[in-house]
Amino acid sequence: MNNILSLILFTPLAGALVLLFVNKQNENAIKWIANAVALIGFLISIPLWFWFNPQSPDFQFVERAPWIPSIGAEYFLGIDGLATLLILLTTMMGSIAILSSWTAITERVKEYYIFLLVLQTGMLGAFMSLDFLLFFLFWEVMLVPMYFLIGIWGSANRLYSAIKFFLYTLVGSVVMLLGILALYFHNHTVTGVYTFDVTQFQRLTLPFDLQWWIFLAFFLGFAIKVPMFPFHTWLPDAHTDAPTAGSVILAAVLLKMGTYGFLRFSLPILPEASRYFVPMIVVLSAIGIVYGALVALAQKDWKRLVAYSSVSHMAMVMLGMFALNPVGITGSIVQQLNHGISTGALFLIVGIVYERRHTREISEYGGLSKVMPVYAAVFLLMTMSSIGLPTLNGFIGEFLILQGVFVANKIWAAIAASGVVLGAAYMLYLYQRTMFGKVENPKNEGLLDLGHREFATFAPLLILAVWMGLYPAPFLRRLETSVQHIVERVSPQYTGVTAANCTTQSPALLAASSNPAARFLDSLPCGPDGKPLDNQGERR
Repeated sequence: MNNILSLILFTPLAGALVLLFVNKQNENAIKWIANAVALIGFLISIPLWFWFNPQSPDFQFVERAPWIPSIGAEYFLGIDGLATLLILLTTMMGSIAILSSWTAITERVKEYYIFLLVLQTGMLGAFMSLDFLLFFLFWEVMLVPMYFLIGIWGSANRLYSAIKFFLYTLVGSVVMLLGILALYFHNHTVTGVYTFDVTQFQRLTLPFDLQWWIFLAFFLGFAIKVPMFPFHTWLPDAHTDAPTAGSVILAAVLLKMGTYGFLRFSLPILPEASRYFVPMIVVLSAIGIVYGALVALAQKDWKRLVAYSSVSHMAMVMLGMFALNPVGITGSIVQQLNHGISTGALFLIVGIVYERRHTREISEYGGLSKVMPVYAAVFLLMTMSSIGLPTLNGFIGEFLILQGVFVANKIWAAIAASGVVLGAAYMLYLYQRTMFGKVENPKNEGLLDLGHREFATFAPLLILAVWMGLYPAPFLRRLETSVQHIVERVSPQYTGVTAANCTTQSPALLAASSNPAARFLDSLPCGPDGKPLDNQGERR
């Protein structure tokens, strides 16, 4: 279908427009319509999985039409493997978030679901846009509904958290816009054409001085969204005070906007600057991994613990990405998906007990496995997924990141491994305190276990956690050409190598092989003696 991207993009917006005409007193109808629209949005995105051609190096399902011809802006949509997986994650998590809100939201129900659907359109548009101005439009659209979701339906400090989230992101966005304009005018100087075409920008060879400044402009916008240390301080507040659905969307999708921005724009368009700033990114990521995990370990609030775990996990994603080798970048993308699945599920888990008890204090719980056995089983599986237990999805992403980082620098890998250990510590400690022991608080004795609707929100996440853990090859195959394109720009030493012990195969294929470690060493650039070098130029 030629217009499938537009159909996926505007289905949530069409649902929001329909809700405008529904009487706000008819809350059941509003809930049914919102859930139906979200489910339809997910169902019509599923064909992308089957129709996407992993072998094609080009963007697929491209739609192009004039938008603002006077400045060269177009309605230009298209996706590669990276965008395909993130779009599927977005539509799935959006439908789960809306379903999870059925009994949680009792005030201003109509406005709540409208904001969630508009937010969905903004996120999808950002992943689909190949016109930089269009991307920026959707990037900004996401701010408004999330601000209101936190500010109206959040908990005690909701206004403070909402304003902090809005201001942080807005500052980053304004600086990023300056970087976009710098690219726009430089492209006109070189080609004589005014355009915001991302594919055109990716073919430019920019002078290093210009790359340096544009990278910093993009870095601020994307690093705040990730969020990287020290720009992370809005995240725990926003997560803690957002309603459950808001926290789920924030963790599963919105944080990926930052990492997606680095992969789609910074690395391919600004390769020299990306290599230059590797030490800075690595230091900030290393601090984020350890700091986020240690602070999570000290939390007394269940939701803040999960929020700080996101800081640590997303820092791991950034470290893998800026190893700047095929396995590290592949692992970084896979771990983004894993984080969306496992952390999204963990926020749903917190939301369920909060809805029953209206407290997030860990000390208020204990022995819940005796009164909520199904809930405890789901929580256990998602805890193991977050930790990275082999046979579950988290292991694949962490393994590929550690493998890629180890080849780049063994010290970086040691720091990343410490984050894995600390992650196991705070998650197991949380599980032990909430699920095991005696039910000492009488308020917990009569808690209801998961209902059918609540279990339905977890079912797809449980399936994906096991599927990606046991058989990740279909996901890795869809990333091959995307990773290859990034690597060709930012680390060309991994492509087209023709010497003993080196490979000319697609660098991303190594991630899907049966022995990726061996394939990775074979894909390294060769030294004068024909033996592979790492990406620092040292003989292995």
